[in-house]
Amino acid sequence: MEEDGGGGAKVGVLENFMRTQQSSLKSLFQRKKSSSGRDGDGSPSPIASPKPIPQLSLLANSVVSRCSKILNIPTEDLQHHFDVELPESVKQLLTYARNFLEFCSFQALHQVMKKPDYLSDQEFRQLLFDMMLAWETPSVTSEHENKDAASPSKQDSEDEDGWSLFYSSPTNMAMQVDEKKSVGQEAFARIAPVCPAIADAITVHNLFDALTSSSGHRLHFIVYDKYIRTLDKIFKAAKSTLGPSAANLQLAKGEIVLDMDGANPVLPVLKHVGISAWPGKLTLTNYALYFDSMGGGEKAMRYDLTEDTKQVIKPELTGPLGARIFDKAIMYKSTIVPEPVYFEFTEFKGNARRDYWLGICLEILRVQWFIRRYNFKGVQRSEILARAILGIFRYRAIREAFQVFSSQYKTLLIFNLAESLPGGDMVLEALSSRVSRITTDVPSDVGSVQYMKWPSKLSPVSLKLLEHFGLNLETGTNMGEEMTIVGDFCVGETSPLEIALKQSILDTDRAEAAQATVEQVKVEGIDTNLAVMKVSSYSLILLHLFSFSLLYSYY
Repeated sequence: MEEDGGGGAKVGVLENFMRTQQSSLKSLFQRKKSSSGRDGDGSPSPIASPKPIPQLSLLANSVVSRCSKILNIPTEDLQHHFDVELPESVKQLLTYARNFLEFCSFQALHQVMKKPDYLSDQEFRQLLFDMMLAWETPSVTSEHENKDAASPSKQDSEDEDGWSLFYSSPTNMAMQVDEKKSVGQEAFARIAPVCPAIADAITVHNLFDALTSSSGHRLHFIVYDKYIRTLDKIFKAAKSTLGPSAANLQLAKGEIVLDMDGANPVLPVLKHVGISAWPGKLTLTNYALYFDSMGGGEKAMRYDLTEDTKQVIKPELTGPLGARIFDKAIMYKSTIVPEPVYFEFTEFKGNARRDYWLGICLEILRVQWFIRRYNFKGVQRSEILARAILGIFRYRAIREAFQVFSSQYKTLLIFNLAESLPGGDMVLEALSSRVSRITTDVPSDVGSVQYMKWPSKLSPVSLKLLEHFGLNLETGTNMGEEMTIVGDFCVGETSPLEIALKQSILDTDRAEAAQATVEQVKVEGIDTNLAVMKVSSYSLILLHLFSFSLLYSYY
């Protein structure tokens, strides 16, 4: 018994020692814990909030705790404001947790977006992704349901069939490792557009499709993070092109370079006029298209996209001496250009380079048409231009980060999408209604209630964002740093613009289903005709053989 007691004492000493070491290690890592409220391994800290809210899941509590630190408001006060100030419609039992999460997240994101260089901040990117994850499982009930849905048998089958020692890419490997931490379309569409740089409410579903095209329609952090980091580089590159690289263009005030191509002598852009061709560099801005001949000191040729001169941009065939051989060009013509101009994008395989430039050129042409149609001036004109510019930057980010060249993704561009949708006019009408409410004269007290009801006045959020990244459009209005930012987002509600978009997408789905039915009927009709022809041919062959046999028997 004494020996047992001595052994127990030794075990007790060992347990105390291990507990002490574990506590020391824990305190060491807690010192390194970021202000975002996450542990060193990137998982949400269970003690992020000293007073967790009972209705929320563990991750939702972690997100709300980080939001309270950003806003410098205790979580209890945030909940009190939500309970007292918001309408009863968003505080129902089944939606309380999600709507409270939106209430905290929307405000925190707008606060974070005031900080310089926030896209390059890992903590911001992690917080935004966690907001989406928490949006999918905001409550304790949804958290339990999510755990129950992951059955062991399914995991076993994935270990046996889904995993491999050989992966197509490091990204795919990381996605398989982090499969459980992925975001669905609805969560992404609800949270991401609050940051205009990252997504737009009109094209957010198509953006999600592009990001998840190879991952089973679930967005993984590694893909999401690469997209935002690439987007950050594009903003910085756009700012740098305002310097010497665009000196020969003589840009107007408020003119921003959106993309350049042809600077590489191996893959220039060829300009065809008649039977003549010149290699050079093509540049697109929010106002015009420029062609700078290679090796020449002449002023770049400018094609103004803002004027109503019956301008046409479309894909076209080109070749040497005016021959129409290669499907790699875009054609530009207007009433002020003597003859059509063709820009050929030389590449060894496919025409993805041309398709990309066709998309972004049409986007600027269409946004300028939209501005003229509704006669937008001043800050409203600049805001809608800024929105189109951000769409082009997002398109560039997808293309550069993931080498996505399919023409399917031209729908990442707002006005190209509206043009392609059957109910695109409804989307444009809703967008014009929103733009008409944009002003810099937003009362300072509106900011505290902007998520409780639809505001009658909206801030130029996209325009302000571009200025934040050092890209200034001409507005004719003073936009100070203290201007109140009011976005078109409301807790637990869907905006009129989103409603119009959903209706238009629904109409598109119906049209595609109807077209598929027509095509199927055509195919079935062809099959029926072929069957009839086969039977008829078979009958004729039999008749011929029978006649031949009779003739043979006669002789």
